[in-house]
Amino acid sequence: MFCYQCEQTARGTGCTAFGVCGKSPEVADLQDLLIYAAKGISMYAHRARLLGSRDREIDLFVVEALFTTVTNVNFDEDRLVSLLARAETVRNRARDLYEAACREAGQEAEALGGPASFAFAAAKEALIDQGGKVTPERGAERHGDVVQGLHDLVLLSLKGSAAYADHAQVLGQEDDAVYAFFHEFLDFLSRDALSVDDLVGKALEAGKWNIRVMELLDAANTGTYGHPVPTPVRVTPLAGKAILVSGHDLKDLELILKQTEGKGINIYTHGEMLPCHGYPELKKYGHLAGNYGGAWQDQREEFDAFPGAIVMTTNCIQKPKDSYKDRIFTTGLVAWPGVTHIGPDKDFSPAVEAALAAPGFEKDEPEKTILVGFGRNAVLGAADKVVELVRAGKIRHFFLIGGCDGAKSGRNYYTDFARAVPEDCVILTLACGKYRFNKLDFGDIEGIPRLLDVGQCNDAFSAVKIAMALADVFETDVNGLPLSLILSWYEQKAVCILLSLLYLGVKDIRLGPSLPAFVKAPVFEVLQEKFNLQPIGSVEDDLRAILG
Repeated sequence: MFCYQCEQTARGTGCTAFGVCGKSPEVADLQDLLIYAAKGISMYAHRARLLGSRDREIDLFVVEALFTTVTNVNFDEDRLVSLLARAETVRNRARDLYEAACREAGQEAEALGGPASFAFAAAKEALIDQGGKVTPERGAERHGDVVQGLHDLVLLSLKGSAAYADHAQVLGQEDDAVYAFFHEFLDFLSRDALSVDDLVGKALEAGKWNIRVMELLDAANTGTYGHPVPTPVRVTPLAGKAILVSGHDLKDLELILKQTEGKGINIYTHGEMLPCHGYPELKKYGHLAGNYGGAWQDQREEFDAFPGAIVMTTNCIQKPKDSYKDRIFTTGLVAWPGVTHIGPDKDFSPAVEAALAAPGFEKDEPEKTILVGFGRNAVLGAADKVVELVRAGKIRHFFLIGGCDGAKSGRNYYTDFARAVPEDCVILTLACGKYRFNKLDFGDIEGIPRLLDVGQCNDAFSAVKIAMALADVFETDVNGLPLSLILSWYEQKAVCILLSLLYLGVKDIRLGPSLPAFVKAPVFEVLQEKFNLQPIGSVEDDLRAILG
């Protein structure tokens, strides 16, 4: 195996023996082979689309294949083997679609090689061996480190965008042009000859397309559940039976809430599900009791202590301890060997039964709350007041401190930075990185909370809209605002968001806790020169550089 797609990759260069995330070498190789298969499918699907032919089943499978390989999603060899069997069937379907389109257009079909004609093995062991031949490390042997790193920068961005696209289509929001984007880019990445200039251009273009994908997801979430509103969320438990819902999927949470009504079970959110409490159509359920725990990397201890059932709806799962393996459940694309999976019918009764069998919380703990729900509607609804405070010098600067959390050392920087932000400044935050400081009391500036939780990493579009709206009011661009972005990254959704920000021309972003292993020094130098993208330093030096 060779995997360097997450921030915590071994030695900061790549996992080669076993994934830091818990991914086995076998799973890593099968995932690489699934990406190779997705390239082959897209080679046909892209060409068919140029001739006016498309197939939604093919489109959805490619998105699913990409999302399946995101960090902390699927750790199950057998499920990956099943996906590879489907991939071969879908590739044949895509080939037939392309050839039929060629006949209709009166032209000869190209004879495509590489992943388009690759013969997949039948046995799992042979598939694993094949996957070992298409790892990023093998790619670097052919293309060199810089080109392969840029290839992977684009690919990892596609994986992150696919996660957002999957969430959106679950709630009925799709765009055929987005599916065309995935096919076109995977077809591009399947080429043998790739140049640095072309790949840099594709990376920024991928950022442009990710904005469209995030827009779809925003429309899906707000169109289904309403725009988030500022809401206090209880972070201490109530007495009674309990189910903990983690991941990112709002639809799964809604289904669990519906299926547990009247059963005496309290539902708690975990990790990136915290912002769900701000959505009117979710907060109306009286048994949505609060949020339990913090970010994903602490789940083994938190889940062990949770006296109920746990449901993982999307990525973020870690190897379950034996102490709770019989009461944790996966659904959607998430999978761990030996963990009960809730299928497409979304019948969560096994989780309900496990919750009823577990002891639950014995008593109410003293109430403590935190505020969520500062999506773009809520923030822009107070825009006049915010603008007034800025012009009066009462709000000096905005800091967006957000992104992924993780276990690797160095992330205390974000806590320290938030604590050090002067009292005349406002902090915007989103994604699970906020757990580093979201329980601290930052107070307010004439009624405007100094900490505004915009939502999940999935809600980055909301943050972009806030920044662009404020830029319009102040008759400048985003770079002209008193706004600084202090970002933490861990997995592939953070990659596509970063590329979106670069596509928008946002400069002076500080990124940490370490730089991506796949972005080699010559490429990072280009990004520094063009966008002043820079690694985090010390809190004192960074604040001094920003505020003067």
